[in-house]
Amino acid sequence: MGTTLRDRTIDATSNVRLRGALARAVGRFASHRDSALGVIEDADGLRAAARAIKADVVGRLPDLLEQFADNVLANGGKVCWAADADEANAYIASVAARIGARTIVKSKSMATEETGLNEALEAAGCRVVETDLGEWIIQLAHETPSHIIAPAVHKDRYQVAEHLQAEVTDDRILEAAPGPLAAFARERLRAEFLRADLGISGANFGVAETGSIVLVTKEGNGRLCTSVPRVHIAVMGMERLVADWQQLDLFVNLLARSGTGQHLSSYTSVITGPRRSGEADGPDEMHVVILDNGRSDILGTEFQEILSCIRCGACLNVCPVYRQIGGHAYGWVYSGPVGAVLTPLLAGAHHEAAELANASTLCGACMDACPVSIPLQDLLLALRRRRAASATRAERAAWRAWAAAWSQPTRYRASVKAMSTGRGLARFAAHAPGLARWAEGRDAPQPAARSFHERWRDGTV
Repeated sequence: MGTTLRDRTIDATSNVRLRGALARAVGRFASHRDSALGVIEDADGLRAAARAIKADVVGRLPDLLEQFADNVLANGGKVCWAADADEANAYIASVAARIGARTIVKSKSMATEETGLNEALEAAGCRVVETDLGEWIIQLAHETPSHIIAPAVHKDRYQVAEHLQAEVTDDRILEAAPGPLAAFARERLRAEFLRADLGISGANFGVAETGSIVLVTKEGNGRLCTSVPRVHIAVMGMERLVADWQQLDLFVNLLARSGTGQHLSSYTSVITGPRRSGEADGPDEMHVVILDNGRSDILGTEFQEILSCIRCGACLNVCPVYRQIGGHAYGWVYSGPVGAVLTPLLAGAHHEAAELANASTLCGACMDACPVSIPLQDLLLALRRRRAASATRAERAAWRAWAAAWSQPTRYRASVKAMSTGRGLARFAAHAPGLARWAEGRDAPQPAARSFHERWRDGTV
């Protein structure tokens, strides 16, 4: 795709196959989410409780992190406090080197996508295998995830079949159907678990009370990654904590319903330290990498509430911008409304990242869908204000010219009159380059035949 947000957006909206795959997948996610939450008597009350809990957790984050780390150590685990991506990757690479790891299996982890862990380990001579089906598909395609919970959502089944067919070592021809494709993936990936020296996972939640990490997945790969290899490393964003099991119960319930539309995800795994004496399975070593990577800079700012995000992807599924352009157009790990907020904050407020705040219609659908009621629209507006304060001279001049024109009644009415005169051309605008895709799912607004001022003057309103 292109190198700028504009270029990537043009590429995405011109890709009919991409937009078809997105429409089918995220439409189902949104529908299933509505159904799953619809059976809860007071879903809004549940969301309000979740928001209050996360606000409390973020407000007490330093203390809860210390409690969590102390309990991880008490359970026999090891803790790495990683200030940035380089520190996280270096620590994990050092563990891999110490144990002589050749094959590393990974469960899905957005935090490791954020740090570029795979590339760092491969540069150190390790072979890294993604074992989440969607992650494996995009690894084979040499791409990055395009959705927080569905990495290959931009692929249709025929594209998936092409990628998997390249891995077939006999004369089989894979049918482009979910069953045969999943069966082949299971066959291939199971062998990787058995030969792996190191397993790496993310963490949906960390429980401060017990030092446990929690994985919520739809596939069994998370359990295999964390129990079959003799060493397990979990990489957790520092904000992913809950205080205790009562809070965890609420969030596990909300995450599955908001993300995939399930009442409970297929696998909810709780890991509390390495294998103990007398236990049949589990790793001999367990490490937890607590990742900062810019998060502590968000604490205490007007953007602090974004740290409440539980990475369910619900805001992506309802966002009219994401549904048209997909995740890769956003240019970094996180996409959709949450990505438009997180990327400028975590990846630096350079010009390209700052522009992401404009990748929103401000319709508010993301706020309505968010299980913890993050005011994403307000945060996007705050980022736009920050962006405006550092606008280029040409941008400031353009806005000053517009303000000068519309702050004078005569000039304003002249521009309205011009729009009314050109009203007949509006129906053609929907077919103009750059607008045709946008107009497929909505009506292009037309200027009124007579302005409000004209009707007021004539006494018709």
